[in-house]
Amino acid sequence: MKTRNDPKGVSTPETETPMPPLNRSAFKKLPIWDFEDIYNQDAPPKQKTCAQSLRNSQDESFKKAFLPNIRLYMHKDNINMSEWNRLSHFNNPFGFMGFQYKDVMEAVKLIPKPKEPLFIAKPGSDGCVRCAVVGTGGILNGSKMGKEIDGHDYIIRMNGALIKGHEEDVGNRTSVYVHTAHAITASGYFFKKYGYKSAPADEGIKYVMIPEGLRDFQWMTGLLKRERVAAGQYRKSRPWTYYSGQFDEGRFYVLHPDFLRYARNRFMKSPNLEKNFWAMVRPTNGAFAIFMALHTCDIVSAYGFMTEDYMKYNNYYFETGKTHVIFYANHDYILEKNTWKKLHDTKIMRLYQRIDSETGTEKQKKL
Repeated sequence: MKTRNDPKGVSTPETETPMPPLNRSAFKKLPIWDFEDIYNQDAPPKQKTCAQSLRNSQDESFKKAFLPNIRLYMHKDNINMSEWNRLSHFNNPFGFMGFQYKDVMEAVKLIPKPKEPLFIAKPGSDGCVRCAVVGTGGILNGSKMGKEIDGHDYIIRMNGALIKGHEEDVGNRTSVYVHTAHAITASGYFFKKYGYKSAPADEGIKYVMIPEGLRDFQWMTGLLKRERVAAGQYRKSRPWTYYSGQFDEGRFYVLHPDFLRYARNRFMKSPNLEKNFWAMVRPTNGAFAIFMALHTCDIVSAYGFMTEDYMKYNNYYFETGKTHVIFYANHDYILEKNTWKKLHDTKIMRLYQRIDSETGTEKQKKL
C-alpha cells in the first residue's frame, strides 16, 4: 500500500516554510510515497564517443532501471524550500527525514557547485573513461592486481584504503576517495595497527562525500568554513586536517540524496526495508561508489568486493591471520554480492574474482 502525502505537506514553489520533521519511529517499515521513484535529472552531457560504453548495454533490465542523467551531486544551488520539503519524506542518507531545516541547510548552503565532471576522457584516448573501483575485501590479498588496477584512467577508493605495503595487490594511485565523516575519522582508529595513517591524498585527488546523517552535515559545515565542528559527535574536530592538505572546494563533491535513493530503489532494494529496523538499512559506501562509477565512467572494473567464494578470504586485504567477513545489520551484503555478479554476468561491469588455486594458474575469471 502506498503512503500518500498529506496535501498540506506537498511542497510547491510557493511554500515558504519547512514542513514539520517526520518521525522515523512512526513508520514500521520503509514508507513508499507516490513520488518515491521520481528523481531529479540533469541535462544530458555531450555525446559519448566510447563504443564500449556501458551506456550502450542491450540488457533490458539494466536499460529499464538505468537513468544516465540522474542528478549526482547536491550543492547550494539545487536545494530550495520545495526540494527540502520533498526530500524530508525520505530517511537519511536518502533525504532529510527527522532533521531540522537549520541544522542541515547551514552546510548545504556552503557546498560549492562542481566546476567540472568527476572524470573526463584522457587526451589522445579512444574517448572511453576506464575506472577501477577498489574495495577493501580480503580477496585482494595476494592477488597481484596492483599493476592492472593502476592501468585504469581513474581509481576510486573508499573507507580504510590502506595502500602502503600493499601496492602489488591494490595499486598505488587514487583519483577519488569516497567517504562519510565516520569513514574518514574511524579508519584511522580501527586500522592504525595495520599501518593506516590517513585517507588517500594524491595530488589533485577528488573527494566525494556521502551525506549519511546529521553528523556529516555538521562535519561539512566545519570543513567548508575552516572552523572547528560546532556540535554533535565531532564537536571541536578540525575536518580539513583529515585530507592531508589536499582538500580543495573545487574538487569536493557531495552525492545527492536522489542518486542514493535511486541506487537503492532500482538496484539494491533489500527485503530488510520491510522490517522494523528499516531506517538503518542502506547500501555500503563501496556499493554507492560502484554506482557512482557506472554513471560517470564508460568501462568499470571492481576489485575487492564480495564474490561467491567470499568465505575463503579475510574481511580486509591488509589483515594478518585468519578473519571472516563481518555482516552488519545496516547493510545487505548478500544482496550486494548478487548485484555485482549480475552486473558482471551481463557485462555491465567487470568484477574481479579469484578461482580455486588448485585448478590452474589463472588469477581471475575472464568475461
